[in-house]
Amino acid sequence: MSGSLAPAGWSGSERRMWAAFRRGEWFTHRGEVRARVVRRLLLAPPQAEAGHVPRLRLRNVSITGRLDLAEAVLPGTLRLHGCRFEQAPCLDGATLGALEMRDCELPGLSAVGVTIGWKCEIAGCEVRGPIDLYGASIGGTLRLEGSRLTGHGERRGEGALQLLCATVGGDVQAGTGLRVDGCTDLRDTSVRGSVVLKRAELRNPAGAALRANRLHIGGDFNCRGGLVAEGTVDLCDARVGGGALFQEAVLDSPHGPALRAHGIDVGAEFNLCDGFTARGRISMSSITVRSRLSFKDALIEAPAGQAALISRRSTASELDLRFREPVKGTVDLSHTRVTVLKGTPPRWPVALRMEGVVYDSLLPQLPAAQRLPLLTRDPEGFTPQPYEQLAASYRLHGHDGDARTVLLAKQRRQHTTLPWPGRVWGGLQDITLGYGYRPMRAVWWLCAIMLSGSLLFTRWPPQAVDPGKPPHFQAAIYTFDLVLPLVDFGQEQAFSPRGGLQWAAVALVCLGWLLATTAAAAANRTLRRA
Repeated sequence: MSGSLAPAGWSGSERRMWAAFRRGEWFTHRGEVRARVVRRLLLAPPQAEAGHVPRLRLRNVSITGRLDLAEAVLPGTLRLHGCRFEQAPCLDGATLGALEMRDCELPGLSAVGVTIGWKCEIAGCEVRGPIDLYGASIGGTLRLEGSRLTGHGERRGEGALQLLCATVGGDVQAGTGLRVDGCTDLRDTSVRGSVVLKRAELRNPAGAALRANRLHIGGDFNCRGGLVAEGTVDLCDARVGGGALFQEAVLDSPHGPALRAHGIDVGAEFNLCDGFTARGRISMSSITVRSRLSFKDALIEAPAGQAALISRRSTASELDLRFREPVKGTVDLSHTRVTVLKGTPPRWPVALRMEGVVYDSLLPQLPAAQRLPLLTRDPEGFTPQPYEQLAASYRLHGHDGDARTVLLAKQRRQHTTLPWPGRVWGGLQDITLGYGYRPMRAVWWLCAIMLSGSLLFTRWPPQAVDPGKPPHFQAAIYTFDLVLPLVDFGQEQAFSPRGGLQWAAVALVCLGWLLATTAAAAANRTLRRA
């Protein structure tokens, strides 16, 4: 197309659009233009008027038919504001300098494999079908704020935004005002900047509201400030260079987990805190968080007895479990490693699995008596490792008394799981020496036995074995001979009790052996621990 006159057969609106294109001006018209005319104007542009740059700028225009720009090469910016499309435009394989669609109405958009050198903006639009950007390459920012997207997949509400296997050189701005009725799919996509979903609404209650498996983000995954997701948010195996930020977000999944993030790697903070609400299970095992993983002031609603938070085999610098209110479902942190673990008794979960959890510090600092109830909340029953870990933490910070209290509690719980002979023997060790963690009890027991025996034999001394050469009787030394098995002062062989004193002597000998045996067992346990 060349010259100064529009082709024959074009309508008046189309001729004015042709003239505006030659001057690079906005064409604002509430009438209609045909899609094939727009296509011809872009692919065979007329000669520009002197002193002007030819550009297509349409505002408030209705485009009839299908705008097919598949594999077209458009070096400039395609600007469409307030336009209405009769059929879904096709940009498959096209190359554009930039795409700017604002406040448009369209029944979908197919842009598979599109290459956009600068920005791609679909803001404030009403899209009644899927936006398909599979394999797209966008050099700058992708903006979707204020748009309303409705997909029509196998079931209504699926596949509304498909950004699979794509590359975005800047940010994905999909926050304020964006509402997606259907699945938002970002699987296997690479975003050099940040993905911003704050104050967006993603609704697909029948399935996944957001699929972002293996999504790679150079910056933040920013969902704070009121993201609402109805359906599962799936971040399995995602890589986030900055922080994953969900402050004040609400994730509601009627038929599955609210958040699934197994294997996610977060370079900074993973914040599920400060007003975060999950109505459904959170499953995120084998994750790596290089800074803080925080649930401070978070609410997780899951039925009692069912899994509420699963974060097994995970690693974080800090783990904050100060929930808004106690989680009624089970929290499973098995085999997780953190440097600092935060939690306070009023906000502890009702059921908590801590088998294999390793940490250096517990904050706030609390005496052992206030920490021990947490270790009794494992629905699987008693396991020794959490007690050993808590004791090790206390010893690391110089609180040896608290460490002994924890280990004593471990022995008491462990012996409740044994058959009755073991429970009886454990009870004797507990009474006499506190399983070796209360050694002063042995001294007091010995003093009590010695005093009782000395008083008894002073009042009723035993008879001499050889009346002709009786040694001088000493009640205290005689009691020592009976009570201490390895001590022999000669009094026990020289004197023999009669009648009821025999039973008293037998009782003292048994108490002595019991005290010695339990002390030896406790000493052996202490030496092994050392």
